Amino acid sequence: MKPKSFSATSRVESFRFAFKGLASLMKYEYNARIHIIAAIIAVIAGIVLRIDLIEWCFLVLVTGLVFLTELFNTSLEALGDAVDSEWNERIKKAKDYSAGAVLISALISVIIGGIIFLPKIIELF
Repeated sequence: MKPKSFSATSRVESFRFAFKGLASLMKYEYNARIHIIAAIIAVIAGIVLRIDLIEWCFLVLVTGLVFLTELFNTSLEALGDAVDSEWNERIKKAKDYSAGAVLISALISVIIGGIIFLPKIIELF
């Protein structure tokens, strides 16, 4: 198969697919909605508590990490379901591993959030 040549139209189309994927994630995945609420709360807290540039960088990184792992997890689950809609121990194991990755990324974000926000909250009292 011959690769497609570069065109501005194909680049715009690829962004459209990417945004459609993000919209689908938010529409159908409950955990992604929890992550977006947590991210909004973190941004509001960052503004209110006036976190510095480095802290913003870490906040953006861990927020992105959580969303990336959620996207990969959801993708793997959808692919596994498409491959075999019946019970499949190997697919279950892959799904469990990817869910574990989301959990680890969420825990990392909570730890980083605590490092950033707890000292500032303590200062208020």
